[in-house]
Amino acid sequence: MKIVEPSYLIEDELNGSEILKKIERAGRTCYKSESKISDESAEMFIKNILQLGHESVIEHEKITVRIICDRGVSHEIVRHRLASYSQESTRYCNYSDEKFGNEITVIKPLFFVPSTKAWDIWYAAMLAAEKAYFALLKDGVQPQAARSVLPNSLKTEIVITYNLREWRHFFQVRTSEKAHPQMREITIPILKEFKEKIPIIFNDIHPA
Repeated sequence: MKIVEPSYLIEDELNGSEILKKIERAGRTCYKSESKISDESAEMFIKNILQLGHESVIEHEKITVRIICDRGVSHEIVRHRLASYSQESTRYCNYSDEKFGNEITVIKPLFFVPSTKAWDIWYAAMLAAEKAYFALLKDGVQPQAARSVLPNSLKTEIVITYNLREWRHFFQVRTSEKAHPQMREITIPILKEFKEKIPIIFNDIHPA
């Protein structure tokens, strides 16, 4: 059994100025004010439309992120719409194969500190799940059935694509103090990077 930390990778090259220029060109179509476009006009235009609540304009641009997290977190991620998802499948992935190292991989839970009783209980449960999973496979059970014993802590890889409006909603919900701690563990760093690259779109979102 392997234990890993959650992580993410932004699949797109986030060129904030180019993204803003594309949004401005789309948005100014509404007012036929393309003649007002300049090298510096995009940021103020988008700031104004966001203040007016015209967030549909920022739906013209999207960002794709690859996230490694546990299955419990991924179950919450896929509730978001509008979105595109491609996720590692426990139906078709057989973790007894060489490419998976003949083992299951689980996400280290931030709740439990190694060498404590709680950690030991969690660790024993993960080993038991792995043992049961491989016993089922050895008995001829297909992965899609054997997966029923796999834990929420199982590592999964999910590629998600949202337009910028949905990313705003995602961060507003999933970085708040009411969000699951392991969700915040991954979403707050992603938001921080988004803020660095496209501040005008995301700077008003403040995790507790």
